[in-house]
Amino acid sequence: MDTDAPRTDDPALDDPALDVPLAPLRPSLEAMLMIADQPLDEPTLAAAVGHPADAVAGALVDLAHEYDEQRRGFELRNVAGGWRYYTRDEYAPVVEAYVLEGQQARLTQAALETLAVVAYRQPIARARVSAIRGVNVDGVMRTLLTRGLVEEAGADHESGATLFRTTGYFLERIGVTGLDDLPDLAPYLPDMADMEDELAGLSGRAPDPVGPASTPDLPPDAPQENP
Repeated sequence: MDTDAPRTDDPALDDPALDVPLAPLRPSLEAMLMIADQPLDEPTLAAAVGHPADAVAGALVDLAHEYDEQRRGFELRNVAGGWRYYTRDEYAPVVEAYVLEGQQARLTQAALETLAVVAYRQPIARARVSAIRGVNVDGVMRTLLTRGLVEEAGADHESGATLFRTTGYFLERIGVTGLDDLPDLAPYLPDMADMEDELAGLSGRAPDPVGPASTPDLPPDAPQENP
């Protein structure tokens, strides 16, 4: 028998699962959220910090309230199905001045209008977006795809045209948890049934790639706009 081996009267101390004790919950959550480059949901955080999911959920709410009460320069938000730190709105000018350094990073009016149509009518084909807006949206859609605000969502079963929808990054950027939280704007957009005559000539066309060589969604003489 090895008499040099350490002995203990507490069996729990010999359990290898207890070699590294759990860190306090709230500081652990803060550390995880500090390095997150996207919103983290409660199950993911619970698995990372080793605490029950219900305790993690309560701690996240408490942290968010604490930051609000202290008027910290940042806040903890629950958006796009997860939690993430954001700078507080009232300090946006300071952050924008540092990050943008005078460069224009906002979407154009054309891109915002196209994005709104996709958000409220998704999944939707480019031809239908063009019909609603009355202009060719090829360039604008490429911009939205490049910025990660929209993505492909399969093909229309009748025409075969590629469908598009908004992304989780879109929800994160506008600060909502889901599409149900968008303002009730859809009733003010044209009904798709009213567009059928205008789209009849497009329905039999194969889907076009979204790229420089793509065929316009509207006739060649349709107005173009800059993305």
